[in-house]
Amino acid sequence: MTYLGEGWDSTAFLVDGRWVERRPRRPGIGPQLVRETVVMPWLAPLLPLPVPVPEVVSEEPLVVRHELVPGEEITSPNAVQGRQLGEFLLALHAAPVAAARRRGVGPMPLPVDRFRAEVRVPGAEELLAAIDGLPADTLVHGDLGTEHVLGRDGVLTGVIDFGDLHIGDAAIDLAWALHSTPPEFARAFAETYGVTPELRERALTWHRLGPWHEVLHGNDIGDRKLAEVGLAGVLERLRTG
Repeated sequence: MTYLGEGWDSTAFLVDGRWVERRPRRPGIGPQLVRETVVMPWLAPLLPLPVPVPEVVSEEPLVVRHELVPGEEITSPNAVQGRQLGEFLLALHAAPVAAARRRGVGPMPLPVDRFRAEVRVPGAEELLAAIDGLPADTLVHGDLGTEHVLGRDGVLTGVIDFGDLHIGDAAIDLAWALHSTPPEFARAFAETYGVTPELRERALTWHRLGPWHEVLHGNDIGDRKLAEVGLAGVLERLRTG
């Protein structure tokens, strides 16, 4: 067994060079991991890239296991990968919401009260007002970024970490692809997905909100440096978008 690292919610180990075992880092994460074992076997066949399909291998303590998704974090996103991600999100966002709900997927309310209390910066209320009332009618990954989009030899090989899968605004999944990637990737992604000006603007709103979660997580685990990095990101994105 090889230690792979810790995310915000779970700890991961590689077993026999093939299986990834995940264990919750705190009690509230257990139901989320179990939900993935119900949702992902249904969702995976609908998607054009490999994704984790976990199963429960131990209930006490809780351990879920899935086959290793190939690839590494992409460091130089290119146009081919942009088109691939566009195709992936078209498929994900077309997944039937009613079927997802039957498997336990619902909305993911934002911690707005905590945002107001813990992220006190100029422009905060305007951003929170922009988030309020956005659509919540699509099955979304909820946490797409370089660490969760895998590639090898210039192509995408998989998408991982569906812990934040929920019924929400499709634009949340466009935020990183449109606003944190090289122009050739972003253009190819936008053309493939069919990004409209309204979608792009909503994606920018979600992009600006991203570091707010980092501030709260740093506060939750008592990591002052992480919270300060998150706050710097909040200010930078509010200034520049």
